Amino acid sequence: MRIAVLSRNPNLYSTRRLKEAIEDAGHEALIIDHSLCDLVIEQEGPSIFYKGEKLKDIQAIIPRIGASVTFYGTAVVRQFELMGAFSAVESQAIVRSRDKLRSLQILSREGLGMPKTAFTNFSKGGEKQLIDQVGGAPLIIKLLEGTQGLGVVLAETKKAGQSVIEAFHGLKARIIVQEFIKEAKGADIRAFVVNGKVVGAMKRQGEEGEFRSNLHRGGQATVIKLSSAERKAALAAAKALGLAVAGVDMLQSTRGPLILEVNSSPGLEGIEKATGINIAGKIVEYIEASANKKTSKRQIKQ
Repeated sequence: MRIAVLSRNPNLYSTRRLKEAIEDAGHEALIIDHSLCDLVIEQEGPSIFYKGEKLKDIQAIIPRIGASVTFYGTAVVRQFELMGAFSAVESQAIVRSRDKLRSLQILSREGLGMPKTAFTNFSKGGEKQLIDQVGGAPLIIKLLEGTQGLGVVLAETKKAGQSVIEAFHGLKARIIVQEFIKEAKGADIRAFVVNGKVVGAMKRQGEEGEFRSNLHRGGQATVIKLSSAERKAALAAAKALGLAVAGVDMLQSTRGPLILEVNSSPGLEGIEKATGINIAGKIVEYIEASANKKTSKRQIKQ
């Protein structure tokens, strides 16, 4: 098979590992910068030109779409899908998961545990009410567009919370307000899901005095064995958002696992180094099985 990794940086750990895994499995690997793709839509059908050349005979793709280029990146993924390529992560699922508010609404509908969350439409003077709705201070305030722990603020008091919310609203920045889970102690869990199975899990612990556990913020990762409840929550969250490949971030709390976020382009470096598991290889195995099924179905129809 010809399998393309959609990535803007061929030197990233995740991109390099996926390329290695594709080649180790005996396939041809291409790295395509989706931001440089031109999409052509006409009566003869959809096509993609990359650096002036028409892309042909790509059987599968692995999208690594950054948050800053979600709109164009998912358009490229969708074009590949329309051309018959199998995508490890469906375009619509990427869109669904990237919208933090929408994804939390979907998880809530499915009855999954999560920190209590509130959202408002820049209502002037409603800051105190918003804080009360998530149980008061301390509380977490998050930019809807934030990634890797950026745009996440811990407000220790109601007054501080009101000031931060007012500041964000004054800038017309969309935010969500969440309850603070004290017992998590600056740590969270990432469960890596591939094709309906948890293939690896790690616990990320923030630096002393840091409430964010992101590895980009200096957090440390260690392997962890998930409880039955944590495993079920991770699988249910990925399924609810339609993600066959996902990183599900959860907090451990006195009322069970609480889902923070479901990532459609989870990094491989932290999870592979913490667990020693060939996660990239698991993704390629999933593509092999799924793309072959898709080809078989097409042949039966013909």
